[in-house]
Amino acid sequence: MTPSPGLTSSRPGCLAAIFSFGMQLPALTVGRCRIWRCQRVPVSAPAVRFCFPAASAGTRGVANVKAAPKIIDTGGGFILEEEGEKEHTVGKVVHQPGPVMEFDYAICEECNREFMDSYLMSNFDFPTCDNCRDADDKHKLITKTEAKQEYLLKDCDLEKREPPLKFIVKKNPHHSQWGDMKLYLKLQIVKRALEVWGSQEALEEAKEVRQKNREKMKQKKFDKKVKELRRAVRSSLWKREMVTHQHEYGPEENLEDDMYRKICTVCGHELTYEKM
Repeated sequence: MTPSPGLTSSRPGCLAAIFSFGMQLPALTVGRCRIWRCQRVPVSAPAVRFCFPAASAGTRGVANVKAAPKIIDTGGGFILEEEGEKEHTVGKVVHQPGPVMEFDYAICEECNREFMDSYLMSNFDFPTCDNCRDADDKHKLITKTEAKQEYLLKDCDLEKREPPLKFIVKKNPHHSQWGDMKLYLKLQIVKRALEVWGSQEALEEAKEVRQKNREKMKQKKFDKKVKELRRAVRSSLWKREMVTHQHEYGPEENLEDDMYRKICTVCGHELTYEKM
């Protein structure tokens, strides 16, 4: 192989490397090709293709190159790498309903008058104006726990059964770090309980059955505690003596044929022996 006509003899090292390109192909590196380019030394096309491989066919000649992170000199003896910008997440925006038009006015169930908006209508979809609202008795709010215990309702009865009951969320007045309270309208809870149990009598029967089962469970727990207490008292009264017993024999008795016997005064053990 002959060197390219554009090469001069002023660069013998480069000429030797390119002249032996066919025999020493790995000697051509990206750094050497860049040096030759800076020195305006022409390099053959095969050498350039070897040092700078083309992008794959899937990228269509465009290579994905990741930009190097920016380096920040803090001046305190160390260097920081600038982190990429985090994606800003847009929170869910809750829009208030638009103004009520005249033809959308609701009719109050108490006074039969038209009204545009009210506390019960906006929070519970219950058509009652603010003038007729009785927050202490008829339109009282109860917690979710009270609704489940008093009317034997489950979470699916409140949240999944159509239509789902609306509620408001308030901070727990007993402890600020506890979870928020869910408050439901008592009238809607009573109506939902009748839908689930069928009648007030069926609801009362179910409450009686649960009360009896609760009393049985309490009695079982009480009996179990009494049994454990008795067992503990018995075990405390009986203590096993870990000291070995030493016999205390009484006077010896003379038997026939020079045989003698002693009896322990504590445990009654008999010791028979012969005297020579």
